Amino acid sequence: MAEEPIALHRAEVRPTARNDSWGGSVWTAAKVRFDRSELNRILTLYGRMVAAGEWRDYAIDFLDDRAVFSAFRRTSEVPLYTIVKQPKLKAKQGQYAVIAATGLVLKRGHELEQVLRVLEKKLIKALAD
Repeated sequence: MAEEPIALHRAEVRPTARNDSWGGSVWTAAKVRFDRSELNRILTLYGRMVAAGEWRDYAIDFLDDRAVFSAFRRTSEVPLYTIVKQPKLKAKQGQYAVIAATGLVLKRGHELEQVLRVLEKKLIKALAD
């Protein structure tokens, strides 16, 4: 039985995502990401919500047009909240949004701090109970 070699990539080399929009096999890199400060702010909030017993799991998706951070109460459920970054909306209604499990946009804005205040209020309410 022949073993296949395992390909290892350096940390700075990102694997590319396949894009079949033209019907051919064109390889492009996924474009939208949370930067370090944004991710730090989101994970700080996540840690505080975990400590309060409100959230237990998360997922991060990097798509061509948006980056999504989803927070779950349980792994098998739909996300309670999703934090979305869509740079395409930067000049219009703001590139950040917090969306509830029902699809309702709770807050949208140009600054991440401002948008995350909606979830901070939920944290305060959870700690008061």
